[in-house]
Amino acid sequence: MELSEQITKLVKLALHEDLQDKPDLTSLLIPDSRIAAAKVITREDMVLCGKDWVNEVFKQLNPSVKVEWNYEDGDEIGADSIIFTLSGKARSLLTGERTALNFLQTLSGVATITREFVKKMGEGKTRLLDTRKTIPGLRLAQKYAVRCGGGHNHRIGLFDAFLIKENHIAACGSITEAVRAAREIAADKKVEVEVEGVEELREAIKAGADIIMLDNFCLVGIREAVDINEGRAKLEVSGDVGLHNIAEIAATGVDFISVGSLTKHLKAINLSMRFDFRIQ
Repeated sequence: MELSEQITKLVKLALHEDLQDKPDLTSLLIPDSRIAAAKVITREDMVLCGKDWVNEVFKQLNPSVKVEWNYEDGDEIGADSIIFTLSGKARSLLTGERTALNFLQTLSGVATITREFVKKMGEGKTRLLDTRKTIPGLRLAQKYAVRCGGGHNHRIGLFDAFLIKENHIAACGSITEAVRAAREIAADKKVEVEVEGVEELREAIKAGADIIMLDNFCLVGIREAVDINEGRAKLEVSGDVGLHNIAEIAATGVDFISVGSLTKHLKAINLSMRFDFRIQ
């Protein structure tokens, strides 16, 4: 599914959660002809992500609502800045407020923490990856937010690459056999193998894995793995990675560091919408 198609579907679902094909009762307190303006303000430093979701909310509610943005997705914005303004029928603005902010605060939260990790890593060759630990239904949206923050996407789903883990290895009999079978099934797909020690690392290299995931390796173990590998496979570090240690891990020279908390341990951005009903 393309991202634009998912945005349309997600917004429709989110609006249905609030409206259930019925009127917004509280907004009926406002005359239908009443025009208003509003501004959305961030209460904390952030990286913006979610413009298209906000635009789609008001497009579906009332296409005549005007949305004007002061920033682009991926921009860093300081606390107390006005992110965008709205004008149009007051009922439409009020009805769409929470749905629009839910998308914006969630996706901007992902983009913001991703940017923090990227900055901590420094400017070496190592790239920051996300994982599949996403909110159900928001996979493409959260992975877009990671890109806005300066990170990169790992697999989108279970269909676009092999990731051979402990249970797959056990079922196949060995790393070598699992890699061989993967090449037979889909020779054009990347094959990644998760390893838990040096011997498994050596076997994965010999088997010809494209990427080897070092699962919960200590810093010394990561350095040893880089030396053993000698650039033959791409190396990815996963497990027990945080802002406190990602710079040290990146300095070992691995190719990738994957961090599930980018999308799993989500902290939404504090946003508020302020209305002006004096407009006639």
